[in-house]
Amino acid sequence: MTQQTILIFGTIFGMLAVIFGAFGAHALKKILTDDQLKSFETGVKYQMYHAIVLLTIGFNFEHPNYLLGLSFITGIFLFSFSIYGLVLSDAKGKKMRFLGPITPLGGLFLIIGWAMLLFEIINL
Repeated sequence: MTQQTILIFGTIFGMLAVIFGAFGAHALKKILTDDQLKSFETGVKYQMYHAIVLLTIGFNFEHPNYLLGLSFITGIFLFSFSIYGLVLSDAKGKKMRFLGPITPLGGLFLIIGWAMLLFEIINL
Protein backbone atom coordinates (compact mmCIF):
# COMPACT_ATOMS: atom_id res chain seq x y z
CA MET A 1 0.00 0.00 0.00
CA THR A 2 1.48 3.31 -1.00
CA GLN A 3 1.96 6.33 1.19
CA GLN A 4 -0.52 8.23 -1.00
CA THR A 5 -3.19 5.51 -0.68
CA ILE A 6 -2.94 5.58 3.11
CA LEU A 7 -3.20 9.39 3.10
CA ILE A 8 -6.21 9.28 0.77
CA PHE A 9 -8.04 6.80 3.02
CA GLY A 10 -7.11 8.86 6.09
CA THR A 11 -8.55 12.03 4.59
CA ILE A 12 -11.71 10.34 3.29
CA PHE A 13 -12.39 8.64 6.64
CA GLY A 14 -11.68 11.91 8.48
CA MET A 15 -14.02 13.87 6.23
CA LEU A 16 -16.76 11.25 6.58
CA ALA A 17 -16.35 11.26 10.37
CA VAL A 18 -17.09 14.99 10.41
CA ILE A 19 -20.08 14.53 8.10
CA PHE A 20 -21.45 11.58 10.10
CA GLY A 21 -20.82 13.39 13.37
CA ALA A 22 -22.79 16.40 12.21
CA PHE A 23 -25.52 14.16 10.81
CA GLY A 24 -25.77 12.35 14.15
CA ALA A 25 -25.75 15.53 16.21
CA HIS A 26 -28.44 17.23 14.15
CA ALA A 27 -30.61 14.97 12.00
CA LEU A 28 -30.37 11.74 13.98
CA LYS A 29 -30.71 13.33 17.40
CA LYS A 30 -34.45 13.58 16.79
CA ILE A 31 -34.98 9.94 15.82
CA LEU A 32 -32.44 7.96 17.88
CA THR A 33 -32.63 6.97 21.52
CA ASP A 34 -29.84 8.13 23.81
CA ASP A 35 -28.22 4.68 23.68
CA GLN A 36 -28.42 4.55 19.90
CA LEU A 37 -26.94 8.03 19.63
CA LYS A 38 -24.08 7.03 21.97
CA SER A 39 -23.35 3.99 19.82
CA PHE A 40 -23.39 6.10 16.67
CA GLU A 41 -21.03 8.61 18.29
CA THR A 42 -18.69 5.75 19.27
CA GLY A 43 -18.47 4.77 15.60
CA VAL A 44 -17.71 8.37 14.63
CA LYS A 45 -15.03 8.76 17.34
CA TYR A 46 -13.23 5.55 16.44
CA GLN A 47 -13.40 6.44 12.77
CA MET A 48 -11.85 9.86 13.41
CA TYR A 49 -9.18 8.53 15.79
CA HIS A 50 -8.06 5.97 13.26
CA ALA A 51 -8.28 8.40 10.33
CA ILE A 52 -5.73 10.48 12.23
CA VAL A 53 -3.60 7.38 12.74
CA LEU A 54 -3.68 6.71 8.98
CA LEU A 55 -2.60 10.30 8.30
CA THR A 56 0.18 9.99 10.86
CA ILE A 57 1.40 6.77 9.25
CA GLY A 58 1.14 8.26 5.78
CA PHE A 59 3.11 11.38 6.68
CA ASN A 60 5.77 9.60 8.74
CA PHE A 61 6.48 6.35 6.89
CA GLU A 62 7.90 6.80 3.42
CA HIS A 63 7.23 3.13 2.58
CA PRO A 64 4.47 2.02 4.95
CA ASN A 65 3.84 -1.66 5.54
CA TYR A 66 1.00 -2.81 3.28
CA LEU A 67 -0.67 -4.86 6.01
CA LEU A 68 -0.41 -2.03 8.52
CA GLY A 69 -2.46 0.32 6.34
CA LEU A 70 -4.83 -2.44 5.32
CA SER A 71 -5.47 -3.42 8.96
CA PHE A 72 -6.50 0.09 9.93
CA ILE A 73 -8.56 0.68 6.78
CA THR A 74 -10.39 -2.62 7.15
CA GLY A 75 -10.84 -2.09 10.88
CA ILE A 76 -12.35 1.37 10.44
CA PHE A 77 -14.73 0.15 7.79
CA LEU A 78 -15.88 -2.96 9.64
CA PHE A 79 -16.04 -1.39 13.10
CA SER A 80 -17.55 2.03 12.48
CA PHE A 81 -19.72 1.26 9.47
CA SER A 82 -21.24 -1.82 11.11
CA ILE A 83 -22.18 0.37 14.09
CA TYR A 84 -23.79 2.90 11.75
CA GLY A 85 -25.75 0.13 10.05
CA LEU A 86 -26.83 -1.44 13.33
CA VAL A 87 -27.99 1.86 14.80
CA LEU A 88 -29.80 3.13 11.72
CA SER A 89 -31.50 -0.18 10.99
CA ASP A 90 -32.56 -0.49 14.65
CA ALA A 91 -34.02 3.03 14.54
CA LYS A 92 -36.13 1.96 11.55
CA GLY A 93 -37.31 -1.16 13.40
CA LYS A 94 -35.48 -3.56 11.07
CA LYS A 95 -32.22 -4.24 12.88
CA MET A 96 -29.66 -5.89 10.64
CA ARG A 97 -28.45 -8.42 13.20
CA PHE A 98 -25.86 -9.91 10.85
CA LEU A 99 -23.81 -6.75 11.43
CA GLY A 100 -23.44 -7.52 15.15
CA PRO A 101 -20.51 -9.95 14.77
CA ILE A 102 -18.80 -7.65 12.26
CA THR A 103 -18.19 -4.89 14.82
CA PRO A 104 -15.80 -6.92 17.03
CA LEU A 105 -14.08 -8.23 13.90
CA GLY A 106 -13.42 -4.62 12.94
CA GLY A 107 -12.11 -3.99 16.45
CA LEU A 108 -9.76 -6.94 16.03
CA PHE A 109 -8.37 -5.44 12.82
CA LEU A 110 -7.80 -2.15 14.66
CA ILE A 111 -5.95 -3.97 17.45
CA ILE A 112 -3.83 -5.80 14.86
CA GLY A 113 -3.06 -2.46 13.24
CA TRP A 114 -1.88 -1.03 16.57
CA ALA A 115 0.27 -4.11 17.21
CA MET A 116 1.80 -3.83 13.74
CA LEU A 117 2.44 -0.12 14.31
CA LEU A 118 4.25 -0.98 17.55
CA PHE A 119 6.36 -3.53 15.65
CA GLU A 120 7.18 -0.93 12.96
CA ILE A 121 8.23 1.62 15.59
CA ILE A 122 10.40 -0.87 17.48
CA ASN A 123 12.17 -1.74 14.22
CA LEU A 124 12.91 1.84 13.14
